Amino acid sequence: MHIDSSPLAQASVSRQLTAAVVQAWQQANPSGEVTYRDVAAVAPAHLDAELLAVAKFGADQNLTPAQQAERALVDTLVDELLSADVVVIGAPMYNFSIPSQLKSYLDRLAQAGRTFRYTEAGPQGLAGGRKVIVVSSRGGKYAGTPYEAALDHQEAYLKAFLGFLGMTDVTIVRAEGVAMGPDAKAGALTAANTQIGDLFVAQAA
Repeated sequence: MHIDSSPLAQASVSRQLTAAVVQAWQQANPSGEVTYRDVAAVAPAHLDAELLAVAKFGADQNLTPAQQAERALVDTLVDELLSADVVVIGAPMYNFSIPSQLKSYLDRLAQAGRTFRYTEAGPQGLAGGRKVIVVSSRGGKYAGTPYEAALDHQEAYLKAFLGFLGMTDVTIVRAEGVAMGPDAKAGALTAANTQIGDLFVAQAA
């Protein structure tokens, strides 16, 4: 499963790197199939009162046309996730968090009874057993700096959200500092592509 969320088209660092991840996976898994979602080009609507009743509370009777469409979208997105062995998510940092389009997509994945459930012992994720690769692109540098804990609501949020759904096998491919000049960007891309080259070596061997 390949998900892009940057609206920057060919100028997007995260799109460039998610494409490289998927290409590396396909080389290691030549018979594998890829489902693609561009949540920037075709963005799920932000949740309002009408859609929230369906997307988060599971209403399924006396639905308006918009709610019927929402029900179908939620079912499709969750089915796609649960049928995937590997999930690749392109997640640029925008103002210390993720694009709102990606947040709207993720909102549809949190479905009680399908991707998580509440038990007497607390929440339990139901969507485990798949590998997630998050491609994180950042204009500045945060990892390992004093700013990380205060300002990283991107990678930290994604790991928490995915973990809540049971997806704990998460690899971060990070390219940061891409807005700090040509040399910094080139170095970030080189480091990320080196990491991508090692992701599926064991499978290809």
